[in-house]
Amino acid sequence: MRSIMQLVRFGWEQALSCIFPVVIFASLAITKIVELPFLPRYDWLLLIFLLMQWWMVRSGLETRDELKVITLFHLIGLALEIFKVNMGSWTYPEEGYSKVFGVPLYSGFMYASVASYLCQAWRRLKVELVDWPPFLLVVPLGAAIYLNFFTHHFWLDIRWWLSGLVMIVFWQSWVTYEVGGTKYRMPIALSFILIGFFIWIAENIATFFGAWQYPNQMEVWSLVHLGKVSSWLLLVIVSFLIVATLKQVKAEPAANVGGAQLIKSR
Repeated sequence: MRSIMQLVRFGWEQALSCIFPVVIFASLAITKIVELPFLPRYDWLLLIFLLMQWWMVRSGLETRDELKVITLFHLIGLALEIFKVNMGSWTYPEEGYSKVFGVPLYSGFMYASVASYLCQAWRRLKVELVDWPPFLLVVPLGAAIYLNFFTHHFWLDIRWWLSGLVMIVFWQSWVTYEVGGTKYRMPIALSFILIGFFIWIAENIATFFGAWQYPNQMEVWSLVHLGKVSSWLLLVIVSFLIVATLKQVKAEPAANVGGAQLIKSR
């Protein structure tokens, strides 16, 4: 019975952490079904997401530091979207005033929502890292994964080599989290896979409601190829590495202050 209750608590905390993605999916569905006046659909989505982001900070659901992280992801995602759309990987076929190089500005929020989820879950589940690799390994690895999304169009696609390198670098790394006062732990590599898989499910929902279209979905919607899980897995890794690195950098001054106060008290 306790195991079931813990699972329910864990699911509830996960649901609360997904509030921004839920708003995104609900907005995609509603604007697909209901034709809103005055502005094209893509522009309404941008306004809704901007309002949601403002409300989350205003209400205290997100801190200003987390907003900085989320904004960074918005820019990273938007740059990737512009490149991929102009390479023909997928399209945004509808009209919109807020489109830049064929990409609506709301698309960056879909990447930002991943960062929002990570930040929310980190705080709600009291996530801690165990045996986190050195900074000099993590940063180049994250950069190489992100750059491969661009360079594989002109050079070799080394995603599987990078995936193998991730397993090696994080082989002894764990993430601990707390549910109902009880601590649990999970290999970080497994958490990458799980998050990547659920984002692939979310991608199917998003394309079904016309967030964007792959070439094979132009005539009729079809399931996103399972191979896309590898792309989302690598993107999740980049997201996690950035959030984890910034969290650790933020924690170091606090730890130093705490240590100094402890020394003074002695």
